[in-house]
Amino acid sequence: MADKRDYYEVLGVAKDADDSTLKHAYRQLAKKYHPDANPGDETAAEKFKEASEAYAVLSDPEKRKQYDQFGHAAFENGGPGAGGFDFNSADFSDIFGGFGDIFGDLFGGGFGGRGSARRANAPMKGANLRTGIRISFNEAVFGCEKEIEMNLKDECTHCHGTGAKEGTSPVTCSKCGGSGQVVYTQQSMFGMVRNVQPCPDCGGKGTIIKDKCPHCYGTGYTQSRKKIQVSVPAGIDHGQSIRIRGKGEPGVNGGERGDLLVEIAVSNHPTFKRQDTNIYSTVPISFAQAALGGTIRINTVDGQVEYEVKPGTQTDTRVRLRGKGVPYLRNSNLRGDHYVTLVVNVPEKMNEEQKAALRAFDELMTGKKPDGGGSGSGNTETKHKKKRFFS
Repeated sequence: MADKRDYYEVLGVAKDADDSTLKHAYRQLAKKYHPDANPGDETAAEKFKEASEAYAVLSDPEKRKQYDQFGHAAFENGGPGAGGFDFNSADFSDIFGGFGDIFGDLFGGGFGGRGSARRANAPMKGANLRTGIRISFNEAVFGCEKEIEMNLKDECTHCHGTGAKEGTSPVTCSKCGGSGQVVYTQQSMFGMVRNVQPCPDCGGKGTIIKDKCPHCYGTGYTQSRKKIQVSVPAGIDHGQSIRIRGKGEPGVNGGERGDLLVEIAVSNHPTFKRQDTNIYSTVPISFAQAALGGTIRINTVDGQVEYEVKPGTQTDTRVRLRGKGVPYLRNSNLRGDHYVTLVVNVPEKMNEEQKAALRAFDELMTGKKPDGGGSGSGNTETKHKKKRFFS
């Protein structure tokens, strides 16, 4: 036992780890090193055996107590825990039989075979279906009603879902005896292993159809085109889905129907951009409006609103319109905000009269002419200096 690693170190947990932590740690190691996932890899098999040994001890309160007190010596010949099990010769189906919940999740429940395998012919919920619709920006903000058409399966009205021809019934599968499962036992490096799998003859149903229904061809279902109403809630965003319960595939063996998942695609708006529940847009204003202030009209999803521009507003100033954004998906009474960036509009083309007026304005503001020259002898002196410099 001298070459054995500490069990807590093997699982990578602290010595005060609770049962949940131990189970989670072992689950990760078992999934990583299980022989089924690493065929022919002896190193992985040894690590799997080492982790299983550690978990078998630490998950048992009595064995863990002995190990904490005496270490590996507790299970050597003559030790306090001797006789509990021998990991080199034990039948590992006995050890792993208690791990059904772990291996049932990871590998379908076949390891150990006691209580972990789900009956293949048990009622199961039908598969979910997916589709998508496109809506406008405003429809996403305020919600809407849409109608879609889809091919949906329903129970065959002639065989009532059995798949058998009228007047006949499915017969019990002789291979599995109606259980829908077969059990294979084989020898492995861990001992005798029981592997539970769906019956290959009946596909896990437990019954076989001798004479198939001519209307559904033995499937038990027929398909038809149906219209479905989709209620799109206010505030939904691009890429989100709406779940419509009971509109998916029919259940198996009496299980409930699956659901229909409708993915939403939202078209872009020509001027509005959305981020979560907030809306963003840009509004141009004239130089006079920016300098003098005044009332402007801003487009929002609720229509136009008036906003008072403050005198001296600089370009790229952002203003906030409270409550003019997108409703919260879970509470439509609350809404985000609309942020508007004010951009001073610089004219690209002007006539001579406009240019003259602008030059006059600039001269009044700076005391200089637009070309940089002022008035009086100062300007003449500057010209003479430039002439002497370049002569």
